[in-house]
Amino acid sequence: MKGSFDHFMQKEIYEQPDSVVNTMRGRVNFDSHKVTLGGLKSYLPTIRRCRRIVFIACGTSYHSALATRAIFEELTEIPVSTELASDFLDRKTPIFRDDVCVFISQSGETADTILAMRYCLERGALCVGVTNTVGSSISRESHCGVHINAGPEIGVASTKAYTSQYIALVMIAIQLSEDRTSMTARRNEIIDGLHALPDQIKEVLAIDQELQRLAREVLHKEKSLLIMGRGFQNATCLEGALKIKEVSYMHSEGILAGELKHGPLALIDENMPVILIMTRDSLYPKVRSALEQVTARKGQPIIICNTGDDAINPESKTIRVPQTIDCLQGLLTIIPLQLLSYHLACLAGVDVDFPRNLAKSVTVE
Repeated sequence: MKGSFDHFMQKEIYEQPDSVVNTMRGRVNFDSHKVTLGGLKSYLPTIRRCRRIVFIACGTSYHSALATRAIFEELTEIPVSTELASDFLDRKTPIFRDDVCVFISQSGETADTILAMRYCLERGALCVGVTNTVGSSISRESHCGVHINAGPEIGVASTKAYTSQYIALVMIAIQLSEDRTSMTARRNEIIDGLHALPDQIKEVLAIDQELQRLAREVLHKEKSLLIMGRGFQNATCLEGALKIKEVSYMHSEGILAGELKHGPLALIDENMPVILIMTRDSLYPKVRSALEQVTARKGQPIIICNTGDDAINPESKTIRVPQTIDCLQGLLTIIPLQLLSYHLACLAGVDVDFPRNLAKSVTVE
């Protein structure tokens, strides 16, 4: 089952170069730059005409929606909102017939997400499912959808399902914007980025020893951790913080770098560990200013940055990941955080695959 790995979580992190290929297999033609999702084919015109798209999910699946929301808005020019399923139900959110609701769940059996889907079905919205489990409640009851084909995930903390959900959602955005010629160049860039992805993930996995050392020497003894980023990387911060909470029981928080001055900056001093995600995209200068804010207060952030980025102080601790197109960069920046959370859990001597108090699929409210 686990092969040469110590835990399922470790195995699933290392399976990602293959699982992302399985998600794209038969769907992305890299030569003609076309994406074909059979499960959405007959509903594409309806989705393109909709008034808004609402992503509804819980936990890690919600983060995959946050991560792809910007590229959805950019490519389709349809307003997109992301909702936590439990909150969505608590608020009795207004849903209309010309809305498209996308439900994301690894198991397809998440109670809150299923209840939210039934709520939307009653109100006549088009319901799209994105799951990893064929024949699950969400894939049976939704109108149409996409299976992410990541393969079975045993570890409770979701790793490869996150990256596959991310790619599935990016593929949906590409397919929806097919009829827009103005977006052709951007779409082709993204598809080329998807093509290079498996090899880039292998490059990130190759720095595992460095991350192990970082976990052992710097983070293991800490009580708390802040992870900061903005734009496309905000979801990565939240997801990385969730992984660290889930498996190593260490308090961690994902913070939007733009919110730093609105409160969280008060926490920063020489004793507060900070991870800052600073990749080369359009928001690089803004994240750079957040870095300066942190260092001015004697913080010593660990910076997740692109290989070959020389603008970073050589004395600072860095985790280098390959550069890809902005909307896919989050797939490469999350992997070091997954590995860090795994090593922190191993150092703490806790059960990595089955964290206390948690279940793999949450089938109760």
